[in-house]
Amino acid sequence: MHLPKTINLAVAGLALSGGMLLAGCSYEFEDIYRELPFSMEKIARPQIPDAEVLLTDFGAVGDGVALNTEAFRRAVDSLSAIGGGHLVVPEGIWLTGPVTLKDNIDLHVTPDAVIRFSPDRSLYPIVETVFEGLDTRRCISPVNAVGAKNISITGGGTIDGMGDAWRQVKKSKMAPSQWKRLLSSGGFTDAKGEIWYPDSSSFRGSQVSDAFNVPQGMETDADWESVKTYLRPVMVSLRECENVLLEDVLFQNSPCWNIHPLMCRNVIINNITVRNPWYSQNGDGLDIDSCEGVLVLNSSFDVGDDAICIKSGKDEDGRRRARPCRNLIVDNCTVFHGHGGFVVGSEMSGGVENVSVSNCRFLGTDVGLRFKSCRGRGGVVRNIHIRDITMMDIPTEPLLFDLHYGGKSAVEAAAEGVSASFDIEMVPADETTPEFRDIYISDIVCSGAARAMYFNGIPEKNISNIVVEDCLVVSDKGADIRYADGVVLRNIDIRQKSGAGYTIANCRNVKIEGCRDIAGTDAAGGGELGQVSLFQYRSRNVTVD
Repeated sequence: MHLPKTINLAVAGLALSGGMLLAGCSYEFEDIYRELPFSMEKIARPQIPDAEVLLTDFGAVGDGVALNTEAFRRAVDSLSAIGGGHLVVPEGIWLTGPVTLKDNIDLHVTPDAVIRFSPDRSLYPIVETVFEGLDTRRCISPVNAVGAKNISITGGGTIDGMGDAWRQVKKSKMAPSQWKRLLSSGGFTDAKGEIWYPDSSSFRGSQVSDAFNVPQGMETDADWESVKTYLRPVMVSLRECENVLLEDVLFQNSPCWNIHPLMCRNVIINNITVRNPWYSQNGDGLDIDSCEGVLVLNSSFDVGDDAICIKSGKDEDGRRRARPCRNLIVDNCTVFHGHGGFVVGSEMSGGVENVSVSNCRFLGTDVGLRFKSCRGRGGVVRNIHIRDITMMDIPTEPLLFDLHYGGKSAVEAAAEGVSASFDIEMVPADETTPEFRDIYISDIVCSGAARAMYFNGIPEKNISNIVVEDCLVVSDKGADIRYADGVVLRNIDIRQKSGAGYTIANCRNVKIEGCRDIAGTDAAGGGELGQVSLFQYRSRNVTVD
C-alpha cells in the first residue's frame, strides 16, 4: 500500500505546539492545582508521534464544494497504519461527512482552514449512542471517536457543523424578519405555527419524543430512519477515550450539542472558542459526561443552551452505568449567551464530585451557576468548589438550585411563574431521589439579576451543607431559599430593589452571618443598606448574626 511521505517534525514543530513542555520543565498547569480542595492527578497532554500528512496528499479539495469524506478517511487510516501522527488541514474550506479519529492522531486544523460538515443526511448513519443521559440512537457525529487513546484537535482553525440544516427553531426566539426568511427557505411549521422543522422527518420525531428529545416506541430500523433528521448529532462526540486534547480551535454551529466527551479520562480543553446561534435548540457548548480528570481552561462560549455543563447519565440508565463525573477543574473561562454559565445536571444520576470552578465571567447568561435535577434522577452531587466569578445582566439568578427541573430554560420557567405556596408534598426518598450537598461558593460579584439566588429543594432530601460567602449581588429581588438544611450565608451583600433580602421557607439550620441588604425597600428602590430584612416560613433554627 502506498503511503504519503511522513515528516519527522523538529522540536519547534507540531509535536510541541500549544505549550508542550520539554523534559525537565515544570508542569504547565501547576498554578491551577495550587490549593485545590481535593486530590487530583495532574493531566498530561496526549503523546502524538512526530509524523504528519497533508489532507491534500489524499486528493482533498478545499473549495467548499468538493466532498472530502474519503480523503479524510484515507488520511486517518494512513496515519493509523504507521502508529499515528498529525493530519494537517491546510488553508481552505473542506466540505466533508463524518471524520472518525483513531489512536495517536492529531487533527491539526490550521488557522485559515475551515472543516465544514455537509448537511447531506445520507452521510450520517444512525448509530447506538448515549444522548441526554439515555442509551439511544442518533446520527453519527461529524467528529467522533470511540475508545481512542492519545487524540487531539488543534491548530487554530474552525470546525463548523452546519447546524441550521438540522435544527428545529422556535418562532419566539426569532425576530419577525428572521422568521419570515426561515419560512421562505422551505420546511414547515407545526399546527400552531410556533416551531419550524427542516423536513417531515424532523417533525415526526418531535411527535414521538418525550420532553427530553428521545424518541419513544422505536422498534425497527425503519422506525428510526423515519425520524432521522430529528436525531441531530452532537458535533464532537468522544466516547470512552483517554488522553484527549482540544486546543486553539473554534467549534461552531453544531446540529445539537457542540462538544460531548462521554466516559473519557484525562481530557484537556484549552483556549478554544465555542459558538452556536442563541436560538439553537439544544445548542449546548460543552457537556462533560461521566468523565474523570478534566481541565477546561482559558476558553469562551457563546451558545444557545447551557455553556459548560457537567453530567453523568439520566435515571435508570445513568444509575446502572454508575459512572460519576469527577475530578474537574474549570478556570479562566468566559460565557456570553447561554442558558447557564456553569451547570450541573439535569442528567446527574451517576453522581458528580470533586469540581473546582474559578476566575470565570458570565456576561448575560440566563443563569450564572445552575444546579438542576428532578425526582426520578437519583445521584449525588457533592464537593463542588466555586470562587471568583464575575457576572452581569443575568435575567434570572446568579445562583440557582432547582430540584424541579422540567426541561425548560430558567427564563421560560420564570415566565410561567412560581407557585405562591412554599409547601411541597413529601414523597418517600429512595434511589431515585437526587441529592445536592457539600457545595462551597465564594467571591461572587453580580451586577444585575432578577433574584439574588434561588434554592428550590425537595422535602424528602433537602439541599444541604451549602456555604455561600463574600458575595455582592445587585438584583430586583432578594435571595429565596426553600427546602434546604445547613445553609450558611456569610458576608453576603444583596442590593435588592424590593422585598426582603432573604426569604427562608421550610428550611433548617440556616446561618446568616455578617450579611446585609437594602432594608425597608419600596417599589422605587428606596431604603437603607444595612440590617438584614428576613422573611421566614416554617423554618427551624435560623440564626442571624
